[in-house]
Amino acid sequence: MNGKHVFTSVRTLPGKEIMKGVTIKPLAGQQAMLMHAELAPTIEVPTHSHPHEQLGLVVEGELEFWIADEKRTLRPGDMYAIPGGTAHGLRTGKDRVILAEVFYPVREEYLK
Repeated sequence: MNGKHVFTSVRTLPGKEIMKGVTIKPLAGQQAMLMHAELAPTIEVPTHSHPHEQLGLVVEGELEFWIADEKRTLRPGDMYAIPGGTAHGLRTGKDRVILAEVFYPVREEYLK
């Protein structure tokens, strides 16, 4: 993004499937990115890490989430913060999950 303001809606942002069962709709600013993520039922995002700081809010559904060596069941209203370079992953249950996430800096690979 080049410093212009934006009004948009999650209903009109284009979706991108980044792995089977995970569809994202990113909105990038100059330095940070807000992302709507829809996760299908019964999928696992394997343990991984990236240099970006990641914050999230569970909007809908329930999932098992792990950060480093701590594992939690998260439900709507639960939030998390993951420092860059920290291993994390998740597993969804029988229902879809909607997450709102923020990344700093922008994850350029999600915009391609």
